[in-house]
Amino acid sequence: MNEVVVSGLGVVSPHGDDAQAMFDAVMRGESAVQAVFPDLACPAAAATVAFDERRWFTKLQLPGVDRVSQLAVAAADLAVRDAGGLTDVDHERVGVYVGCGMGGATALESAYRAGGRVPPLTIPAFMPNAPAAHVAMRLGVKGPVITYSVACASSAVAIAEAAKALRCGEIDVAIAGGSEALIVPGVVLAWQAMMTLASFAPGEAAGACRPFASDRKGFVLGEGSAFLVLETAERARARGARVYARLAGWGLSCDATHLTKPDVGGQQRALRAALRQAGLQPADVGYCNAHGTATKIGDLVEADALRAVWGEAAGDLQVSSTKALHGHLLGSAGALEAVITVLAVHRRQLPPNANCASPDSAMNLNLVPQAGAGAPRLQAAISSSFAFGGTNATLLFART
Repeated sequence: MNEVVVSGLGVVSPHGDDAQAMFDAVMRGESAVQAVFPDLACPAAAATVAFDERRWFTKLQLPGVDRVSQLAVAAADLAVRDAGGLTDVDHERVGVYVGCGMGGATALESAYRAGGRVPPLTIPAFMPNAPAAHVAMRLGVKGPVITYSVACASSAVAIAEAAKALRCGEIDVAIAGGSEALIVPGVVLAWQAMMTLASFAPGEAAGACRPFASDRKGFVLGEGSAFLVLETAERARARGARVYARLAGWGLSCDATHLTKPDVGGQQRALRAALRQAGLQPADVGYCNAHGTATKIGDLVEADALRAVWGEAAGDLQVSSTKALHGHLLGSAGALEAVITVLAVHRRQLPPNANCASPDSAMNLNLVPQAGAGAPRLQAAISSSFAFGGTNATLLFART
């Protein structure tokens, strides 16, 4: 069966649009979270992207292209460039697989607030499959172009489905990832109403998200886009491509219990499926980039699932949630965290579990120190995304 490898990385993230520099910033524990929308009744924090759309679009191209699609086009283009381009592949054998949870939130917010005539391109701007379509048009991709909208697991599922297509020989190259741009007042207010967003004192927004800490209070939203170029190991070797890591396995499952409450059994099934497909034992995997939303129940359930699957090897599994630094990108979270996990494996460096001065003893996890850590013997790592709706996705990356 075809072995799938990662040969290109592209990000437009709260830490910038250079994947290596982004990883360096995360390793330094630099928070991109800041206070937003001071006029809201309740203070809000988020990690936003400093994005100049003029680098990617002309003025004539922009009407009807929501920010979520703009970010996707940029990140996908950067990933393809990083992989060496698409000049040596039949574009009918290239696929685009995109995760997007909410679509064009900016276009929808603008339409609601128009107070008069709604912009005529609102529908194509906010439809969730617009980012994938724009990526395909920009890159000339004529193979399968598919969008997955599975809440917080969207882009992790997209990456897994792209890898399946490669293994089955349906395509030769996959551009897989996600995009989300929902830092608008209406969306923030909706999340505040669910009481899942972290509160913070004035001037302390940067440290508001504290995964696995005893004083955790919830997550902060983030925006951005991230893409991986996937291809078979055989093709990568033939063209002399640089390979970051191997996508050795993935696991998808559903809780089938509750729309918003996570389930230990469902998460265990995804974790075990990823290990099984990779042909690895828990002790073979040294790092977990956790879903880690810093909610009271979410972090505890995830910790229980990890301990149950890793068993006696749990003490050797180092864990961190990078959401503390870049926020929760919802539909794009799995893709950005996959890029970070790939680079952790490639560079053998573990991002810190930031803002966790007092770990919750009930977790009993081996958390990466706040200064980050080197991992000279790291061979494999996982990235998990657990979504509202009960979908669980785990990606397992290994050194080549």
